Amino acid sequence: MTPAERFDVAVVGSGFAGSLTALALRRLGRSVCLIERGSHPRFAIGESSSPLANLLLEELSDRYGLDRIRPLAAWGSWRRAQPSVACGLKRGFTFYGHRLGEPFGADPDRRDQLLVAASPCDEVADTHWYRADFDAFLAGEAEREGAVHLDRTTIERIEPGGGGAHVDLVRGGVRRSIRARLVVDASGPSGVLPRRLGVPVEAFPGYPATEALYAHFTGVPRLDGLASFETRGAPPYPVDDAAVHHVFDGGWMWVLRFSNGITSAGVAAKAGLARELRFEDGAPAWDRLLSRLPSVAEQFAGAHATMPFVHRPRLAYRAARAAGPGWVLLPSAAAFVDPLLSTGFPLALLGILRLARIVEESWDRPGFDPALEELGGRTLDEADAAARLTAALYASLGDFPAFALLTRLYFAAASWTEAARRLGRAERARSFLLFDDPVFGPALRRICGRAVDPDVNVRRAAAKSVRAAIESFDVVGLNDETRRNWYPVEAQDLFDNAHKLGATREEMEEMLERTGALVRP
Repeated sequence: MTPAERFDVAVVGSGFAGSLTALALRRLGRSVCLIERGSHPRFAIGESSSPLANLLLEELSDRYGLDRIRPLAAWGSWRRAQPSVACGLKRGFTFYGHRLGEPFGADPDRRDQLLVAASPCDEVADTHWYRADFDAFLAGEAEREGAVHLDRTTIERIEPGGGGAHVDLVRGGVRRSIRARLVVDASGPSGVLPRRLGVPVEAFPGYPATEALYAHFTGVPRLDGLASFETRGAPPYPVDDAAVHHVFDGGWMWVLRFSNGITSAGVAAKAGLARELRFEDGAPAWDRLLSRLPSVAEQFAGAHATMPFVHRPRLAYRAARAAGPGWVLLPSAAAFVDPLLSTGFPLALLGILRLARIVEESWDRPGFDPALEELGGRTLDEADAAARLTAALYASLGDFPAFALLTRLYFAAASWTEAARRLGRAERARSFLLFDDPVFGPALRRICGRAVDPDVNVRRAAAKSVRAAIESFDVVGLNDETRRNWYPVEAQDLFDNAHKLGATREEMEEMLERTGALVRP
């Protein structure tokens, strides 16, 4: 074996998180080795972005001069700058509540649907990331910046210690070794480092066991062309141009449309329902699910899977530790909860931003490893907060009015955080889901704790208490009951609630003008 090659940082995994990390660290002048077991392009799940995720992508791009990445933070600029990289238009979050075995009800008072807009127009809209294209593009950008990309490479041993780590690799049958001051695990679910370092992977306390089944499809028509989902009135955005969620007792389905004709669809469910439908069977299990959702089955009647179904028998996971001397797990490797509410991307991007700041400010200083430990703790704390809310939502999957109320906790925290950061008041939103806010955090924990109570009356009372809990943080009109579960993006809501963020109307208007979110009549 040749002598060990030396790098400042070894990043394990060249998906979007690993490649973005490599890009930022190269911009800081660090030598980076990007280690990938597979090769690009390749299928990857986790595809729906959000306003907060795109804001964080902008911040990362602006801070580290990633000018070719920044256009990917919005639909309009993405399609102009990188039209060959497929993506989907996401104007908001669409939810439909179903009763298994029955057609969708289309309640005239909209008690079985929830539409939450995320942008006022397509130009500044969010996106679904077609990961085969997106990840390949970012890995190529990391190489352009000078990262050494070792694909089709397996890791045989990682040994931290002595101010860094020793990593033994095999690529194309050839063994090689590298030394790195820092090893970053961006390898995704149940990452490489926990397995190699013997870090236990545990369950989230009080969280239900869940499984997933998913694939990509062609030939999926739009919901707005199906009679079952016909709406009365003009919705705040085209319902298909969104992350579409079909919610039912025991689980939920997602449907995400891409610009290349591919539709991503899958189901996440409690273990009992997954066993009943026999998720391990793949396509037959999908058909059994659709037979219980007749209105969704109508949409998929002519669809064709472009790949074998993927079954994830254990969806949620949490590492017992997320950092140690010379190593750190990015959020996607440290923990995962559920695709519901698209929390994975903002958590990952927060982790990348925080890690890059530590490298920028503490590299080769005594506080470097303690800062990594602190980052690891925050990563797990935020995953725990996401799990707490998701567990509450899972407990209410069969009670759509309660489910819709509980989602306001997420939308209030996310919209507050986005507005605060865009106004230059990031200190008002330091944590994901505002879990450490002295007012919102305790309310979140209290409501979510009661929302999983075995007594249905306690659960419903918890959901009803959301209105009061978010009032001081609602800057987008979530508590306006006259909207009957349809929430557009209205500048007036932000103007009316600017004082909650310590801002003036003029500051809010300037922010909306700057971001292109102020649509004038």
